[in-house]
Amino acid sequence: MSNFKKLKMFFALSWEISPAYIFILLGNTLIGSAQIFLNIILPKYLIDELIGACQTDRLIMFGGLIVLSNLLFAFLEKTMKRLLDIKAIYVKEKMDQTMAKKIMNVEFAHLEDPYYLDLKERAVFALNIMNVMQNLINNITIAFKSIATIIGLIIIMISLSWILVVFLIITVVLSLLTYRSFMQYQQNFYQQLIPVNRRYGYYVNLTYDETIQKDIRMFSMNKMLVDRITLYNKEIYKWTNEFSKRRGNYLGMYGVINDLQAVIAYAYVGLRVITDRFGPKIGLGSFTMYVSSAINFTRSTIDLGNSITVIMQMLGYLDPFMEFMSLPDESAQKGKIKFSGEIESIIFENVSFRYPKNEKLVLDNISFSINKSEKISIVGLNGAGKTTLIKLICRLYHPASGKIYINGHNIFDYDYDSYMKAIATVFQDYKLFAFSIDENVTCDFQNSNTDKVMNLIKDVGLDEKIKELPNGISSMFGKAYDEEGIEMSGGQGQKVAIARALYKNASLIILDEPTSALDPLAEAEIYENFNKLVGDKTAIYISHRMSSSVFCDKILIIDGGKVSDFDTHKSLMKKTESLYYKLFTSQAVNYSE
Repeated sequence: MSNFKKLKMFFALSWEISPAYIFILLGNTLIGSAQIFLNIILPKYLIDELIGACQTDRLIMFGGLIVLSNLLFAFLEKTMKRLLDIKAIYVKEKMDQTMAKKIMNVEFAHLEDPYYLDLKERAVFALNIMNVMQNLINNITIAFKSIATIIGLIIIMISLSWILVVFLIITVVLSLLTYRSFMQYQQNFYQQLIPVNRRYGYYVNLTYDETIQKDIRMFSMNKMLVDRITLYNKEIYKWTNEFSKRRGNYLGMYGVINDLQAVIAYAYVGLRVITDRFGPKIGLGSFTMYVSSAINFTRSTIDLGNSITVIMQMLGYLDPFMEFMSLPDESAQKGKIKFSGEIESIIFENVSFRYPKNEKLVLDNISFSINKSEKISIVGLNGAGKTTLIKLICRLYHPASGKIYINGHNIFDYDYDSYMKAIATVFQDYKLFAFSIDENVTCDFQNSNTDKVMNLIKDVGLDEKIKELPNGISSMFGKAYDEEGIEMSGGQGQKVAIARALYKNASLIILDEPTSALDPLAEAEIYENFNKLVGDKTAIYISHRMSSSVFCDKILIIDGGKVSDFDTHKSLMKKTESLYYKLFTSQAVNYSE
């Protein structure tokens, strides 16, 4: 993406977040430029008056203008700074929200791809560490301020000597080239360091994760974690040590050139005061004005160059952010068909799937069909592709080839939002959040059907547990943000997740290992009530416990990414050499014991 396109996209996003912030920055620019000119010009007239006619009223006037203008500008500067600080916090929070919203809406497959995970980290790094949003806006306004100031100062200084302006420009160009070279090195350094830093951050964050503390203690993993953190810490140290040396060299050279600029300006203007060999002599008032002009010219051109360099640098950092923000959203897959009513049929037609950058097929030429109200069990060994198949139905993945049809239409022809309303899923790695039990079930912060929630809580067998709680379904889940928050066993939490799926009232319910955390008695309770819970809805579920298959109309057998069979339990049990028969009978022996 070209820098122009990035700037255009950036300004569109900035304007959308806060137009006022941009106007305040522009106002601050004008105030800064005006203050510079007044502090250059007014002292000249004051000094000329002091060594000339020295009229009291004129001295008072010029002195008063200097004092009052600086008081006014100081007041405006403080006021603008306060407004900018407040707006900067607001803009940063809005940018964080924008990034968080994008992460929650980007195509799910990207969040399982290492390339896009690194891209996300670089995008977050650009926002949170490099403050790209604020730095870009600040430096663009500095650039405008510097340009306006430079034009005015050139008009003043050219009246003294164009040669001085040329010399100053040469030294400024040298400074900018040095600074630009360092910025390019620094940008490449950070981009190369991010993947290492991501791995380092992963292991550091593990030590803060309370959910793994039992394993750490039981298996004495402390040393292993510390050693891994130390390994990456040393690697990062080597990188930063080299970076510090290079930065010292660049900044030293930069300082020498800046000092050279000051020497040239002071020497030339000083010579014009004491001799006429380089032009007519100038007075002390003019000396003050030209020296201030030269210094401010140098400072403004350096500021301009630095701001342009930083802008280019920030645009470089902005690349991963813009690339990530330009990724397609799941919800942006707007089909032309509005899904409504019930799911009448699900058809997989020669569907294959492989993960990005991986040639191995996880699912290979899968074909089957499911009719309305059927209860289907998907059975297979670990890694057979059962969960992948479910994610394809949920539009979390795109097939590598083949089509998936719902009610005779390709699932991607449906409007995303309306399609997702028709499906409710409980994944094996489901999550409950630090909300109330009620909010975890309804997924709604404000609106809730309490009677419906309580009925579902009773249906899944959690009513006795809820009755024991002082705040009932209003009890907060977990103690992360509430000391009175409740903890639930894995089985109890999974029942809440099942209630959440049922509350959605979708026409297709998918349960991926829905009872993996339940004991056998609780499992039997869930299965005994399963038909009642699901009713006439179409249901697909995955379980390693073959007893669940007895309740289903058909069993889909996935073996090595292929469909090896699709039939009723009764028919499959007649095939004594089949995978299903072996799995079922092996578990039946264990249960009988």
